[in-house]
Amino acid sequence: MYEVELKVRADHDTVRERLAALDADHLGAVTQIDTYYDAPHRDFAETDEALRIRREERDADDTTTRVTYKGPLVEDESKTRREVETGVEDGERLDDILGALGFAPAAVVEKERDRYALDGYTVTLDTVREVGDFVEIEREAPESELETVREGAVSRLGDLGLDPADQIRTSYLGLLLNTSE
Repeated sequence: MYEVELKVRADHDTVRERLAALDADHLGAVTQIDTYYDAPHRDFAETDEALRIRREERDADDTTTRVTYKGPLVEDESKTRREVETGVEDGERLDDILGALGFAPAAVVEKERDRYALDGYTVTLDTVREVGDFVEIEREAPESELETVREGAVSRLGDLGLDPADQIRTSYLGLLLNTSE
């Protein structure tokens, strides 16, 4: 499965007003802490891949952990890439396993996310620590539907009063690393 994603910098208050006018469903807010890893056998920056452990907290009693592999971007028009993800019972133990295999933490991205559902897409208002405010529109799709799903994401972006030409294809990790250089 592929994740089709468009991301732009945006004012969240203005986007929330548009989401309300479009009758989007509010899905809730979460805090995410993403730890990205360097691999001992290849340079993920060169291959445009990523491996991360995500700790997500909805409230003090509701925390989940997932491990995700993100493949390289597959097209120039969006941030579409193969994504493989699964739940993890114990994130600290997984970190220990990765360390034993030679994977080393490379960076941590912290963000507050407020999610909405709009016409089959997830619209996420992100505040990323040390990077800024963004809006993402995303949806999973099989390879055969990538273009159709991307075109739908472009339309939803327009519905929100945002310009698809302002799209940022750099990951939050890449943006964070660029600010710290």
